[in-house]
Amino acid sequence: MSHPWHDIAVGGEAPDMFSCIIEIPQGCKVKYELDKESGLLRVDRMLHSSVVYPANYGFIPRTYADDGDPLDMLVLAQESVDPLSILRARPIGLMNMLDDDEEDAKIICIHLDDPAFNDYWHIKELPDHRLRELRRFFQDYKALEDKTVQVKDFFGPDRAKGIVDGALQRYEEEIAPMRDG
Repeated sequence: MSHPWHDIAVGGEAPDMFSCIIEIPQGCKVKYELDKESGLLRVDRMLHSSVVYPANYGFIPRTYADDGDPLDMLVLAQESVDPLSILRARPIGLMNMLDDDEEDAKIICIHLDDPAFNDYWHIKELPDHRLRELRRFFQDYKALEDKTVQVKDFFGPDRAKGIVDGALQRYEEEIAPMRDG
C-alpha cells in the first residue's frame, strides 16, 4: 500500500503547481488528520465550534513544515473533494497564522481542474469576502476548545511558493534519509 505523504509524486513543476492530497472536504465538520505512520486518515475530532471547513483542506506530499507535519493547504474549488483524493493545485497565496503560539502556514491554492477557479493566479483576485471567510474560520474553529489561533497576514503566490520550496527541501533533508536508510 502506498503512503500518501511519502509515495505520491509532487510533480516536476513544483512549486508553481503540484499534486496534493485532500484530508478534509469543504463543508465538513470532521477534523481528519493523516496518521503519519500508517498513511491512513484518523478522525482527530469533531470541531467544537459551529463552523465547517471553508475550502478543501489537505497537504502537499513530500513536504515537511515547521510544525512537524506535511505542509497544509486550502484548495478553493466549487465542490467538496473526497478525503485521500489527489488533485492538481496552484498556489495563489499564503495565510500566515499562529496556532497555540506556533507558526502555522496555510498555502491557499486553486484546483487546477476546476473551471470556476483555474483562472485565479493571485490571492488579490479573490473576492474580499472569501478571504474574510478563511480568516474567520481559523479564528473561530478552536475557540470552544479554549485554544488560541491568530491569523496574521495574507501574502501572494511568490511568498507561498517560497514556503513550498522550503518544505520540499526540508523533507529531502530530514525525512527522506530516514525512509531510505
